[in-house]
Amino acid sequence: MAGPQRVAIIGGGISGLATAYFLHASRPAPEVVLLEAGGRLGGKVLTREVAGHRVDTGPDGFLLRTPGMRALIDSLGLRPALVTPASAGAYLWSRSSLRRLPAGAQFGLPHRIRPLLESRLLSPAGLLRAAGDLVLPATALPDDPTVAELVRARFGDQVLDRLVDPLLGGIHAGRADRLSARSTVPDIEGLARESRSLHLALRRRANGASSGPAFATLETGMSGLVDALAATLDDVRLGTAAIAVEPLAHGYRVHLDPGGPLDVDAVVLAVPAPAAARLLAPLAPDAAVALDEIPYADVASVVLAYPQQAVRRPLDGTGFLVPPAEGRLIVGCTWLPAKWSHLADPSVVLIRCSVGRHGDTRWTVFDDQELVARVHRELAPALELSAPPLHSHVQRWPHGLPQYTVGHSGRLGRIDTALRALPGIHLTGAAYRGVGVAACVADAERTASVLIDSGRVRTSGQTTSGQA
Repeated sequence: MAGPQRVAIIGGGISGLATAYFLHASRPAPEVVLLEAGGRLGGKVLTREVAGHRVDTGPDGFLLRTPGMRALIDSLGLRPALVTPASAGAYLWSRSSLRRLPAGAQFGLPHRIRPLLESRLLSPAGLLRAAGDLVLPATALPDDPTVAELVRARFGDQVLDRLVDPLLGGIHAGRADRLSARSTVPDIEGLARESRSLHLALRRRANGASSGPAFATLETGMSGLVDALAATLDDVRLGTAAIAVEPLAHGYRVHLDPGGPLDVDAVVLAVPAPAAARLLAPLAPDAAVALDEIPYADVASVVLAYPQQAVRRPLDGTGFLVPPAEGRLIVGCTWLPAKWSHLADPSVVLIRCSVGRHGDTRWTVFDDQELVARVHRELAPALELSAPPLHSHVQRWPHGLPQYTVGHSGRLGRIDTALRALPGIHLTGAAYRGVGVAACVADAERTASVLIDSGRVRTSGQTTSGQA
């Protein structure tokens, strides 16, 4: 007799939800059981109410240009709820002043000269060094260079410190001298290897780029995506932790707390790397060691609601980023009503600040009240604030963002090699091939496809070779 036709997905964040959705949507579909140890779904996708508005305290949007993300939004019927950001540009806080982020910069790297000149972010010497990319010979890069090694060789220290490093902090909460260029910005690393001038290569790519908004969110907040995915699933178990995975002759037994064992044909671990390491340690110790080597940054978002008249500086952009060299707690600041039209309010101004980056945990010793006070003091000169916030919300994310440090691709290779001895066990999530929502959705779709194509999952009306 055929055994249970089941896949257990451990972890109810966006990666686990999307994997469950893609498996459930396949035809014919396996039975999918989604296990989440906490009391809600979504992981770091979380929308809270602040001053009467739904504000995202985790990721506040997604890349819309990726085909998989667009297809998912359409299939869930969410296109009418899409909101795209204002195209007012952004700022950098540099040398006690807000300075325009040069238009057209790709990951902080300039492909247009005039906006870089007008920003006054670089000194004359820094501009001259950045222009050196146009005449310098091709750079010989190490096998797995840091972002700093790649950028400094082509554009010099000022482009690295004043443009690239703050953008890395805003996206990855990381540092350019630690992150792997191959794993963090693989397209730019590829251009650097293929082209003598990175500036000219970026310019050619920009000229061929598709038009239309690259980024979007939902009117309901990002939790609307979580709710839409969850509504398609049949078996979601909140408050149910997977405490061990035991191999059977055919398939796996997942031990639950609370609850009895769950026998399945395949297991997807859609949890952070340390949690995956704990579950895999008895089964694949080499994979567990590699997973434990993936570092994480502690981060937090601080949302502040100010009376309209207290913000005297015009919000003529989506916000600003702060280079690490400035020594501030704030990594980035989003002017929510300027970025997202549905959050505009004539009575309050919502400001969201990110704090924390890899290696900087100063903020973790402060309670919420002190953290809000310090963030307000850092904001005051930038926004010309004349009053404290009316409301605030602090969302802490311990081990919030994985870091793709040098050697990350090698760690993934070691994990893949170790898991070949455990057919039917798969990993997906932000720790591996991309930290954004769209990247997690793409990896979830890949994981679901591999499961179906491998034959480990027996869909309705099928039997799988070797399964009893």
